[in-house]
Formats: sequence, structure tokens, C-alpha cells
Amino acid sequence: MGQMPLHKRINWVSTIALVTTPILAVYSFFYVSLCWQTALWSVIYYFITGFGITAGYHRYWAHRSYDASYAYQLFMMFASSGAAEGSIKWWSRGHRTHHRYTDTDKDPYSTKKGLFHAHMMWMILKDTDSDGKLKGRVDMTDLNNDALVRFQHKYFLPLMLFMAFTFPTLVAGLGWGDWKGGFFWAGVTRLVFVHHATFCVNSLAHWLGEHTYDDRATPRDHFFTAIMTLGEGYHNFHHEFPNDFRNAIKFWQYDPTKWLIWVCSLVGLTYNLNTFPNNEIQKGRIQMQQKKIDALKAKLDWGPTDADLPKWDFDTFIKLVKEEGRRLIIIEGQIYDVEKFIDHHPGGRMFIKSAIGRDVTNAFNGGVYFHHNAARNLLQRLRVGVLKGEVPSQFVSKDE
Repeated sequence: MGQMPLHKRINWVSTIALVTTPILAVYSFFYVSLCWQTALWSVIYYFITGFGITAGYHRYWAHRSYDASYAYQLFMMFASSGAAEGSIKWWSRGHRTHHRYTDTDKDPYSTKKGLFHAHMMWMILKDTDSDGKLKGRVDMTDLNNDALVRFQHKYFLPLMLFMAFTFPTLVAGLGWGDWKGGFFWAGVTRLVFVHHATFCVNSLAHWLGEHTYDDRATPRDHFFTAIMTLGEGYHNFHHEFPNDFRNAIKFWQYDPTKWLIWVCSLVGLTYNLNTFPNNEIQKGRIQMQQKKIDALKAKLDWGPTDADLPKWDFDTFIKLVKEEGRRLIIIEGQIYDVEKFIDHHPGGRMFIKSAIGRDVTNAFNGGVYFHHNAARNLLQRLRVGVLKGEVPSQFVSKDE
């Protein structure tokens, strides 16, 4: 199916909201005074509505990473409505699509289409087929059968307008008489910050940071993104283990959403907190570490491989030493040419010269001196052959 014409793809409701609210927020900074009570309330309400998205929309409804009491669900439903990011059903549908089709054309906010597209352009231009249907298929049975989700979806517009603008204005107005500040600061400006914090999960978390557990997709882990998004910045972990209620697993990593869910579990508001088996988590981390090590190793000269080297029996080896004057030694079945190393041997020339034409495995491994990684790595580049067969006992060095 083709794509809808550009003029039909514009989502005018989202466009007006995403353009108007920042303009009003800028107006607030210059023309609306901010008292300390309203400032504090704005910050508190930012966290309430922000957690409504991260703990509610994201980790509870979209991923079902834990179970929750009805009271908790009700609170999160109202709190998340105040973030004005669409209904639970709409938001979760898009997010599940994002996880199933990450970085593909069916990913609604794929960073492959550009960082700005992932951040907010996907909400301005509808990404649908020519028949208007959303791309991708995901299972929404659980949310379609959820009465609270259906209620919020049906009455989302009045719920959103009340929780996003009216409620914070009422608190500031009735609480300390700051009606204008309540609307512009706790309502509009707070909403802009919540919006772009969430948007950073779709953009920044797919661009900044490390591929800690897998590098086959764009999600990344970074502390800065976690700070910006109430703990959603360990996004590589999340995409690998999406049904884990945590985004951060280290005690020092910033994930207040995880802490909130856990604290609520202590009083029975949340329960059955899902965690992915640590053994499997560590496998992913170690596999990525090994991949990075392998990439670094590939840049270094490790000398020739066995397949690249000739295979000599001892008679050939000793002939090269005695008749051609080659300065060759044998260590652990490998033949080394030490011609250029004799004058640089830390233990002096004598030991190297006495080893020429002999198997000095015992001496190398502790008989004379137990050599460490530096010596063994250096030897890799001096290899010229692989020994085939046995070494006569009289040519095998003994311990010192």
C-alpha cells in the first residue's frame, strides 16, 4: 500500500498542541510571575504526571511488567491524563508497535527516519498506509478488555483538559491565590517539560549511550537520558528485557520509576514485580563486552595463524639452524625466529643464544623464568612455523 498525500497526513490536533504549548511556556517565562508555592507545585505535578507515563502508561499498561491494585490504576489513569500524551490505549498501541518493529518502517518513531522524527515529527505527520490504517500489528486484547482503559479512552479529551490544565490551576488558585501562575506554570510550562522528557525516550535514548546488552538495534543506555526521563534512559536494557519492571539494575543508576513501583509494592499497591533472570541479563552484558573486545583485538597484529605457517619436522628445523644459520627456537610446538630479539631480551643475550636449536618450553614456563603476557604476546609476531612430530630428548631444555 502507498502512503497518504502529505496534506492529509498532518495531525492538526497534535501539531497545534505541540506548537502552542511551547509558545505559551515562553510567554510564562517573560510575563507571568512565579511564586515559590507555584514553583514547588509545578515540580511536584511534573513528577506526578511524569510517573503517570513512565510507571503507568509504559511499565504497567504497555508492558505489564507488574500487577497493581485498582486504586493504583485509578491514580495512574488520572495522573497520566495530565501528561496529555493520548489515551492509555493509543499510547500503548504505538509503544508495542515500536518494540515489535524497532528501527523498521513500521516503527512509528524510528530514529532511522531522523532524530527529530523520533522526537516529535511522528506525531505531526501520520505514518499510515494510503487507506489510513496504522502500520504494524500488535496484540491489544488485554487493554481492549480493560474497563478502566476503555473508560479513559472514551472520555480522554475532557479528562486530559481537566488534569493537564484545570486541576493544576485549581490547586494553585484555591491554595494560595495564584490562578494565573497555576495555569501557565503548573499547567502549560510543566506540560512542555513532561512532553519533551517523554519524547527524549524515543529520540535521545536511541542515539546517546552504550549498547550494553545488544547492538543490533538503536536503543542505548546513558545516565544523562535517565536523568531527563525519570529513569527511562537505560533503554538498551529495556528493549532487551521489556517486561522487567526496572530500567536500571545497579543500585547507583537513576531510575526513580523503579523505586516508586517498588515502594508501592511494600504497601500492596503493586505486586508481582517482574524481573528477568539475572543469569540471562549477565549473559547479554558479557556477550557485548566480548564483542567489543573482539573488535579491539581485530585492530592489533597478533602474528600469523597456524594455517598461515609451514609445518616442519624436527629434522627440517635443525637443518635450518645448523646449515642456514637461522636462529630458531621451539616453545610449546611453535617455532620462533629470535634473530631480531636477541639484543632486546630483558634477561640478556646468553639465555637466548643457549636456546637456539632447542625446545625451551620448560625453561620458558618457569624452569628458568615464568614468562608473562608481554613475552607471550611478543612471541606471537616472531612465529615462523609449526612443529610436526616430536623433539629428541637431548634437544629439550631442562629446568635451571
